[in-house]
Amino acid sequence: MDKHVPVLLKETIEKLNINPSGVYVDMTLGGGGHSEAILEKLSDGELIGFDQDEYAIQQATARLSSYSNFFAINDNFINAKYRLADIDIDEVDGIVFDLGVSSFQFDLPERGFSYRFNHKLDMRMDQSQDLTAEFIVNHYSFDQLVQIFFEYGEEKFARIIAKNIVLKREEKPIHTTFDLVDVIKEALPQKVLHKKGHPAKKVFQALRIAVNNELHILEESLTNAIDILKPGGRLAVITFHSLEDRICKNLFRKLSTIDIPKGLAIIPTEKPKIKLINRKVITANQLELENNNRAHSAKLRVIEKN
Repeated sequence: MDKHVPVLLKETIEKLNINPSGVYVDMTLGGGGHSEAILEKLSDGELIGFDQDEYAIQQATARLSSYSNFFAINDNFINAKYRLADIDIDEVDGIVFDLGVSSFQFDLPERGFSYRFNHKLDMRMDQSQDLTAEFIVNHYSFDQLVQIFFEYGEEKFARIIAKNIVLKREEKPIHTTFDLVDVIKEALPQKVLHKKGHPAKKVFQALRIAVNNELHILEESLTNAIDILKPGGRLAVITFHSLEDRICKNLFRKLSTIDIPKGLAIIPTEKPKIKLINRKVITANQLELENNNRAHSAKLRVIEKN
């Protein structure tokens, strides 16, 4: 696996304000890029990396094998608070989430994440789970497919695409990524097919989110992460689409303010749980945009626990 550099890496590491003796958690280990950058700044501190993808654990562990103060846990980040407690870690100095799919997962045809390769529809980050994209496409009802495509992919042609999927799967099952791409293209108007960008992008995104239950676990995972931060500890989150970013933005806004009823003449004595390190979302600079296409949709938000 190539040592790809995560997007917004420099900005993320700077905003984490790393304590060389601190304890840090990479909730989305992936290719190990953030972990490596954090480990380079640690002296007697330690880093724990989580990933539900066993292949990611293997690759990142190999990449970071020279660091004795790193170890990995093969689990979904929703369980991180409890897995850390199992190893007597109740508080940490910093946490990073780099959401979405790692580059190497997209580049492995057999994982079925990408419309660029023809392979079985899979899209599971945790290969031990039963639910796959193939099952959803071939067994979910028309209404369920519409909801997934519209809510998770923000696909305005959700109904047309879902209708064609239901029709085509009655003739024969939709097994592969290219099977699905063909069904999507057939459903869309010509003017849409001629637009810039791949016509299947939103549907593939929506299926990936549904297969891995990404949005439903994100808010709980962020809340748990804030709970285990030490006072002064920081949490950095990189998102890649509006649904993820909205969850982060709304949660951080809620936890960084004290709700005082309008017109009530009181001075609050309690502090908000967190403070925003960047009120305006951080995006990639022009140089990174030119060198990394994935950076175009990336947004970084950082908070500090009070």
